[in-house]
Amino acid sequence: MSRKRKEDARLSPESMDTAAASMRLEDQLCFALYACSREITRSYQPVLKAMNLTYTQYLTMLVLWEQDDLTVKELGARLYLDSGTLTPLLKKLETAGLLTRIRDREDERSVRIGLTDKGRELREQGACVPPQVFGMTRVPAAKLMELYRLSHELMADLQSSERVD
Repeated sequence: MSRKRKEDARLSPESMDTAAASMRLEDQLCFALYACSREITRSYQPVLKAMNLTYTQYLTMLVLWEQDDLTVKELGARLYLDSGTLTPLLKKLETAGLLTRIRDREDERSVRIGLTDKGRELREQGACVPPQVFGMTRVPAAKLMELYRLSHELMADLQSSERVD
């Protein structure tokens, strides 16, 4: 049996119970998602190098390009990052002149993040990133959109089950 046919058989609905009970790494959905995520992140590196951004810095800039002037807490919630991870990342982006961090006047415990002119100007260059990265794959756009939809559905389901427990 070819490798492709073995993978298709392993991923059939009938095999899901077996895969769920398996202790083999290649049968784990979490590992498939993890490994795919790492490969996607790796494919962004050469494109982002021209912008002098890491993948996580790029994600941070995407949020700020969408909505400027957020608190660290709001930004962390959008990125699924805690402040311990976010703080050094924001310091580097501030040092690069892309954003500012200012204590909130109404609540000094809170730090507000805002884009600089340089950070706003980088948005134009950032708009070219997704087409460049997804141009590297031979997967049809319809399948990528289905993967996008399914991953959001899975994430929402996992988040709602966390709240129930």
